[in-house]
Amino acid sequence: MTELFLDKFRALVPTYFDEPWVAEDGLSENELAEMRQDQDFPLPLALREFYLAVGAAEDIMEAFHYVWDPDELEIEDGYLLFMEDVDEKFVWGIRADQLSVPDPIVWRRNNARASWKNEEGTFSEFMLDMFEWVFEDDVEAE
Repeated sequence: MTELFLDKFRALVPTYFDEPWVAEDGLSENELAEMRQDQDFPLPLALREFYLAVGAAEDIMEAFHYVWDPDELEIEDGYLLFMEDVDEKFVWGIRADQLSVPDPIVWRRNNARASWKNEEGTFSEFMLDMFEWVFEDDVEAE
């Protein structure tokens, strides 16, 4: 299988935590499959490779917002939900009709209004930009 996003997601560890990436930072194929055994929807390639790269790295999964573990993923309102903010005001998702797209567009729901807004970036772009934004003060300070 082609790995399009794995290296970019693995690079989050040395870039923001000054440690080399190790296999324990990600989930294995078997762990991911076991966690998803009760789910009947596909994962977009970018989201799948995110979990394989850093799905076990708590510092990344809970760096600012909470990226849900694979067994917590759910489809609601026609979106595959994958992340929420600490105050549970917003949740991020991917349109369920786009799950076969390798790197689909991310949408954000305002939970109080139940309205969705296009984040205007693919999953890989959104996640990499988010970590850059979260850690930019730390990187700039060095």
